[in-house]
Amino acid sequence: MSPDVLFWVLAVVATFLVGASKGGVPGIGILAVPVLSQVISPVVAAGLLLPLYVLSDWYGLWLYRKNYDLWNIKIISLAATIGIGIGWATAHYNSDELVKLMVGLIGIWYTIDLIFKNRRTNKPKPADVPRGLFWGIITGFVSFVAHAGGTPFQMYVLPQRLEKMVYAGTATITFTIINALKLPPYFFLGQINLQSLEKCLYLAPVALFGAWAGFRLTKIIPERIFFRAVEIALFIISVKLIWDAIAGWMS
Repeated sequence: MSPDVLFWVLAVVATFLVGASKGGVPGIGILAVPVLSQVISPVVAAGLLLPLYVLSDWYGLWLYRKNYDLWNIKIISLAATIGIGIGWATAHYNSDELVKLMVGLIGIWYTIDLIFKNRRTNKPKPADVPRGLFWGIITGFVSFVAHAGGTPFQMYVLPQRLEKMVYAGTATITFTIINALKLPPYFFLGQINLQSLEKCLYLAPVALFGAWAGFRLTKIIPERIFFRAVEIALFIISVKLIWDAIAGWMS
């Protein structure tokens, strides 16, 4: 298979994963950049996929227009704006490996704690400003640096035990705002350019189809299985982030 053909095959796969994640399927969106990084630089892959994230976000926004928790969205979006600003201001000093390691360890700690303490049998934790600001800032920062904002978002929202579609809608709408806020910094840093936007035009239908397919799948998955899938995905993604950090330091 020629390099050009391989690029487009992996680009289609990565784009579908982006769309499906915005449709509500838990955890798979974070695989998009690693998939595309098999043929291009991770930095270039992140810049290429961000507009597709944004496109899928807006379609997801329409799909989940009736399913969301507004208070969570307000808290996390405000805090994430601060986190994005920190990520932009420190863009030339950030270590992707350190951020991935930090996020991965947080996710591992949460899922192990979840297993041993059986949190889901306890009373839900309501949304509160102090925790929301803390996890929201981390969400914005690591989303900007490593497209890994889903992990700290889950750390804050999962203990609230929201209804399945409300959880998916809250995540989709929150990251619609976060990804839109990331666009200007990515332009100024040169990670998005006319060449990458041209490729996005060809991949846009795949992103929209992925969002539709992800939404349909989310609707039919039983709620208990859905949240178990979120927790398993959080654990697997956390392990992968730690592995990527170690591999980056060793390379």
